[in-house]
Amino acid sequence: MNDVVGRFKWVGTRPIRPDGVPKVTGKAMYAADYTMPGAIVGKILRSPHAHARIRRLDTSKAERLPGVKAVITAKDVPEQKFEYVGPERVAVNFWHVTRNVMAREKVLYEGHAVAAVAAIDAATADEALALIDVDYEVLPHVIDVDDAMAENAPLLFEDMITRGVEPAPTKPSNISKKLDFRIGDIDAGFAQADVVVDEEFKTAAVHQGYIEPHACCVRVDADGQTEVWSSSQGHFVVRALTAKLLNKPVGDVRCAPAEIGGGFGGKTVIYLEPVAALLSQKSGRPVKITMTRDEVFKATGPTSGSSMRVKMGVTKDGKITAAEGIFKFQAGAFPGSPVMNACLCAFAPYAIENAHTTGYDVVCNRPKSAAYRAPGSPISAFAVESVVDILAKKIGMDPLELRRRNAAGPGTPMIYGPKLAHGGYLETVEACLNHPDYKKPLGKNQGRGVASGYWFNGGGESSASVQIGADGTVLVATGSVDVGGSRASQALMAAETFGVPYEQVRCIVADTASIGYTHVTGGSRVTFATGMAVVETCKKLIDDMRARAAMIWGVDPEGVVWEDGCAKPASSNVGDFKPMPLKEIAAKAALTGGPLTAASSVNAGGQAPGFSTQFCDVEVDPETGKVTILRFIVAQDAGKAIHPSYVEGQMQGGVVQGIGWALNEEYIYDKQGRLDNAGFLDYRCPVASDLPMIDTIVVEVPNPTHPYGAKGVGEVNICPPMAAIANAIENALGVRLAELPMSPPKIVAALDVAQPKLAAD
Repeated sequence: MNDVVGRFKWVGTRPIRPDGVPKVTGKAMYAADYTMPGAIVGKILRSPHAHARIRRLDTSKAERLPGVKAVITAKDVPEQKFEYVGPERVAVNFWHVTRNVMAREKVLYEGHAVAAVAAIDAATADEALALIDVDYEVLPHVIDVDDAMAENAPLLFEDMITRGVEPAPTKPSNISKKLDFRIGDIDAGFAQADVVVDEEFKTAAVHQGYIEPHACCVRVDADGQTEVWSSSQGHFVVRALTAKLLNKPVGDVRCAPAEIGGGFGGKTVIYLEPVAALLSQKSGRPVKITMTRDEVFKATGPTSGSSMRVKMGVTKDGKITAAEGIFKFQAGAFPGSPVMNACLCAFAPYAIENAHTTGYDVVCNRPKSAAYRAPGSPISAFAVESVVDILAKKIGMDPLELRRRNAAGPGTPMIYGPKLAHGGYLETVEACLNHPDYKKPLGKNQGRGVASGYWFNGGGESSASVQIGADGTVLVATGSVDVGGSRASQALMAAETFGVPYEQVRCIVADTASIGYTHVTGGSRVTFATGMAVVETCKKLIDDMRARAAMIWGVDPEGVVWEDGCAKPASSNVGDFKPMPLKEIAAKAALTGGPLTAASSVNAGGQAPGFSTQFCDVEVDPETGKVTILRFIVAQDAGKAIHPSYVEGQMQGGVVQGIGWALNEEYIYDKQGRLDNAGFLDYRCPVASDLPMIDTIVVEVPNPTHPYGAKGVGEVNICPPMAAIANAIENALGVRLAELPMSPPKIVAALDVAQPKLAAD
């Protein structure tokens, strides 16, 4: 595949985005823009308490209010069986899911849904919510993961027995699951080390921060047929989950994709759709629900906060001999944090013969955690990459050189079993080592930090169909919601495969009744997996068009080849025929067999992991603790950049979110377990003035299992920034920050503690 890079006509170019005009003119349709004739307004009553038993719930006054068309509570939501379904890494327990959608026995976090109403307008719906009478027995709550694991912590579930422990515990706890992964002999590895570093770290829960709140519009017909328009990263998953929670056949639910105003993993789950469907079913009217920003923060999944301990050993000449990590993750109110990913990704960039990771999935009185861009990996990377930096200092080695000497490559055993099948990491390290800014001198209170990250990348189920119009226009339909430019990338791959201009291709996202099953846009899987489905479909049509050209010429189809958008005789022996362009074949389709259409579905494997290495320079004001990022350089292996501008945008976007995670973002709770900063005014996301120019280095080590060498690029870029910034701050001030966010008050406090020691040294 390396020989092919750079020889494509369309793949690797930067055409304008197909969704650009409607978005900049405000005509793109997002979920909150959809409505239907007769639609009414749905609203949800949410718990004011972090933890409380529901003793009584009376909706009678709300039901009698003029203008109210439906009221539902948990009794209207079908009960689900208690069992974990699916592969271990992504197992789902619908008993938990249904209780997150609507609380039953207890409320488990502030913002937990308790009841819902549908009324003729928002004012009436609000009035109805105020008339619902709930008698709560307030219970002790627990917010922090270490507190939740304590011996006498308040229990969210009185019967939760930790899974993954042998023999099984007899006493319930908030620890849903323990995970354990090993490779080699950890004790022998540490015995070989000249230097051992053992450090503890904590990170705060942070929200994905998408601008568009969750919204949906749902209609349930008299025969039970259900139509859903919603903001999601995967309308097939919305269909599957909605049908499951309502005990409906999947075929009775049709979901249409809206444009999406950000998701980053946070819109791969459902909150509103079953509620709106039940309200519609009860009222006989379409129901529209849109979350407020307050509801988004209080009732939808942030990523986990964590408490971690990482121990690593290294020889004087820079060989990492052993690595051990303990990762405790907040799952929120229900099990399912990404702690397994943290365990598997933590040491993955490195060839370490002896490693051991332990993970704990811990429930606490917070909203249920959801995916956030490489879920789990950025958190463990903060701890591991901070320790790698400390190791480099202790042996007097450049931190990038230490990473270079220990870089994982093809054949490196992974802690979770298989050997690494594809490289790319070493190339990102060398790209940073060779960057001219890496050797630039720094001034007072300035520091440079480096870090690396790993993400699996995904494959999985995708479908595509392609139609060729009589005028030669190519219409590509997929089931992948366009989050990161997939319509452009699919169109580029279709144009490249057919050999026609990019402008001749149109790409749309079809609803669940119009295309085969397609998994979510997440896991950095779409350009890879859906791209394979598109290319396979295009090749089917090429074979069809070759056959049609052969029919017209009266020759054997095996004697016709496809080159540069045309059917051509394979040799002069076939006959003396002019090349027949796609447009000409399309114009004659009715005479040669009918419409030119094809479809493909794949369950794509062979995805290659993503690697990123980054460095940044910071300046810290020791009086105020303010961190100014002076420059940021990110190198990432993209396999082959299908649309380089989108690749660079993903790299920059991940870094920006990492900067916010590192310096400002966190969920802040009061003593009653209530969220103090449920809005962008107090939840401090980076704005343009907080950010430096972000220099991207697109490394291309093509993936041979993909027809154009693609790897997913959407996630690994968020893994290194927190550690890179922490390492830069340490180099600027001589103070190690081990807790996120590294906000100005924390930096000042750390300096106050450290300065007497620094002065003595």
